[in-house]
Amino acid sequence: MKIFTSAQIHELDKYTIEHEPIKSIDLMERAAKAIARSIMDTWGNDMSVVVFAGPGNNGGDALAVARLLAEQRYSVVAYLFNINGHLSDDCSVNKQRVADCKAVKDFIEVSNEFDPPHLDNKTLVVDGLFGSGLNKPLAGGFASLVKYINQSSATVVSIDVPSGLMTEDNTYNVRANIIKADVTLTLQQKKLSFFFAENQKFIGKLRVLDIRLSKEGIDAIKSPYRVIEEKDLYPRLLHRDEFSHKGDMGNALIVAGSYGMAGAAVLATKACLRCGAGKVTVCTPRRNNDIMQVSVPEAVMCLDKEETYFSEAVDTADFDAVGIGPGLGRLEASAIALITQIRRTQAPIVVDADGLNILASHRAWLQQLPKGIIMTPHPKEFERLAGNRFGDSFERLSSARDMAEHLQAYIILKGHYSALCLPDGNIMFNPTGNAGMATAGSGDVLTGIITGLLARGYKQADACMLGMYVHGLAGDLAAKDLGMECMVASDIIRYLPQAFKRLSD
Repeated sequence: MKIFTSAQIHELDKYTIEHEPIKSIDLMERAAKAIARSIMDTWGNDMSVVVFAGPGNNGGDALAVARLLAEQRYSVVAYLFNINGHLSDDCSVNKQRVADCKAVKDFIEVSNEFDPPHLDNKTLVVDGLFGSGLNKPLAGGFASLVKYINQSSATVVSIDVPSGLMTEDNTYNVRANIIKADVTLTLQQKKLSFFFAENQKFIGKLRVLDIRLSKEGIDAIKSPYRVIEEKDLYPRLLHRDEFSHKGDMGNALIVAGSYGMAGAAVLATKACLRCGAGKVTVCTPRRNNDIMQVSVPEAVMCLDKEETYFSEAVDTADFDAVGIGPGLGRLEASAIALITQIRRTQAPIVVDADGLNILASHRAWLQQLPKGIIMTPHPKEFERLAGNRFGDSFERLSSARDMAEHLQAYIILKGHYSALCLPDGNIMFNPTGNAGMATAGSGDVLTGIITGLLARGYKQADACMLGMYVHGLAGDLAAKDLGMECMVASDIIRYLPQAFKRLSD
């Protein structure tokens, strides 16, 4: 599923109007009916409704919704803010329709002074001040109105985008001047800013309403942002031949676990095996031997000469994929061994956790990384890797995309919506996963999954996409049975078979 910028959303509206064909006012009415239907499905007409409409098409949507709700016997008061004496054409039409609608309790057009209505916990506010076209922070009277709404006990429903929130980049936005919606009814598809953690407090519960914008238009408009859909993965799945043996299923190497961090090696190795790798070898310090042999009897041990830390790169000629970093520690000897291992490895590589922290403390080494390397940082690890602190998630994502292009690497920026930054500048968001996965070791499991998929023969992009999706899906299946509060990383591994089975079926 594509994610469009505000300019592309406008382009898609225009394409639909021209090619359906449909008049713009009729398309607005279609959207308003979907919004009103969603409101009526949730709140009864015992709620008093106050509609705040701006001068653009978002305001036109809001006025149409006010009329439709009033016709269904909701008590509706509508405010149209026409400060500059200019309305969009469709907003102007809906202004007249609201004025002519006798079912609307009151309609006030605000051009100068504004006496705000009383808003209490029995009031439903419909926010239609500004939509996806906003390109600067709200100020003046609109900022004051937003603060007044946010301070009230009213339930707030925002149309398309909470007013004040920009569709993509909110790095320099004034967050005090953004509507905090309880529910956001967005049209046709999610907006880019909805994928960032710091914006969730403004969005509330999100519902995507299908207003039947042109499928041909959606297909024709190119976007660097997409959300992975399950149907995207079906043609990418590799299936076992009935006469396969373990040598056909790939040979993976996991380099992980300093003394005291053997758990990271256990989790990565178990996940790697669960993803179908025919053979998995673990390179780990000698003191981890007993733990590994008992915890993962299926794995082959390759013990470092040192007792407590990784100190020496191993020959990878016989391996199809290498995962390195979980629980590795940050000793300088391990750092030298890490970069030596990366330089000597010809197979696809996944770097995570302490592997990334080591690279962050030796940033000159980034230029020595092989093309096609996969890195899986969480936000703080990426900030260390980039040598920069970022104002918000959009700025961080943009930096990750630039780094992926510059290094010709695959960078998975982990989070609720993990984002895969591809070497060609495209970005894929993963929709699976939940807050129960915010637990130690979850990232080690992802490293093992992707390493296992690479060993099985998946290309880097496919291994990353499938790995993210299956990792999150296993977490969702675990949360369904166990609840999010009590989940641990090993639960994700336990549910990997169900996740793969669902995709295969």
